[in-house]
Amino acid sequence: MSLARTLIDVRPLRTSPVFRRLLIGRTVSVLGSFMTMVTVMYQVWDMTHSTVWSGAVGLAQALPMVCVGLFAGSWVDRGDRRRIFLVATVGQAVCVLLLAVQGFTGGVPVAGILALVAAGSCFGAVGGPAAGVFVPRLLPKEQVAAGLALNQVTGQAMMLLGPALGGVFLGLFGIGVCYLLDALSFGLAFYGAFGLPALPPEGEPSRAGLHGVLDGLCFLAGHRVVRGALITDLAATVLSMPVSLFPLINAERFGDDPRTLGLFLSALAVGGVTATALSGSVTRLGRPGLVMLCGAGAWGAALGLFGLMTNPWAGLGLLVVAGAADALSVVSRSTIVQTCTPDALLGRVTAAEQIVGQAGPHLGNMRGGLVAGWSSGATALVTGGLLCVLAVAYVGTSTPELRDGAVVPDEA
Repeated sequence: MSLARTLIDVRPLRTSPVFRRLLIGRTVSVLGSFMTMVTVMYQVWDMTHSTVWSGAVGLAQALPMVCVGLFAGSWVDRGDRRRIFLVATVGQAVCVLLLAVQGFTGGVPVAGILALVAAGSCFGAVGGPAAGVFVPRLLPKEQVAAGLALNQVTGQAMMLLGPALGGVFLGLFGIGVCYLLDALSFGLAFYGAFGLPALPPEGEPSRAGLHGVLDGLCFLAGHRVVRGALITDLAATVLSMPVSLFPLINAERFGDDPRTLGLFLSALAVGGVTATALSGSVTRLGRPGLVMLCGAGAWGAALGLFGLMTNPWAGLGLLVVAGAADALSVVSRSTIVQTCTPDALLGRVTAAEQIVGQAGPHLGNMRGGLVAGWSSGATALVTGGLLCVLAVAYVGTSTPELRDGAVVPDEA
């Protein structure tokens, strides 16, 4: 196999100037969003010195995604996705701009900051499903997985760079400037989508209100491949999400060294970036279901073994493997959703995928914390990893359409 086919497939960048512009805008906007995430956490902690208020930041981000998501998906499937995305992008920019204003002027209570975070998350819950139709509408089917991999690798890279850059800018310029930079970054996201053609749903538009939501849920319940993909993702995140356990594992196994703790999350991100950068042969394979099942199973196995490690370097190596497996699983799941879902339903199904991606990790971190409280961090990791592997194996054996299904491969 040639090196060119192993490296990430960049054909979408060459063949679609519109996708290229979208990707640049999205990448800059994601960088700004991670800077804002760090800035909000810093500001709320600085104002309250309360872990309860700090935890409320995550709640303010996640709850709107869950509560607004499905209804937003139904709305997206009734209108021009391009226009809806542009409106949502402007809304997010305004919310962050208001955060910048209060950062420069002060005097806003912490509840007001969280309200602005929640409002921005509501607009994100609308913009996400709208953007979910861009890749399959702009790229030929055999390049959809490559386009999603490019989205994934740039997002992972910004996850590494954004918090670090946000910390540097906080120290140099203060919170107001960090928020302002994020607000400006939405300008590039807006520019990236502004040149798109109108993108109304292909097929019968969604029914209004709850009826449209129920239609989307009926599709999910009846389509075994898409349903299996989302269940696999839930199994991986709910049963074996490790982040809440990292401080406890670090104290139990690695001497409570803060430097080691800081490397845990970085190791997951490094694995994700590396795997996606080398995903060319995987995305060209045309078997996203098989790749996703193997990735989710490897994620659970690596985290279960991590719970047994006493050597920090071996533990970090397993986290790199877990991050790599997760990245390939995410790309494959999105490929399944976007190639198997009719366009008229894609907004609602993308919204469901977004909800799974938001709620699953939070539930998984809660599960890990509860199990660790009853036993130990190592027990929570090992049992969670084992349950994840068993759940993925069950989905794979009970859903042969997912395991054996293929998208159209590229013959070039």
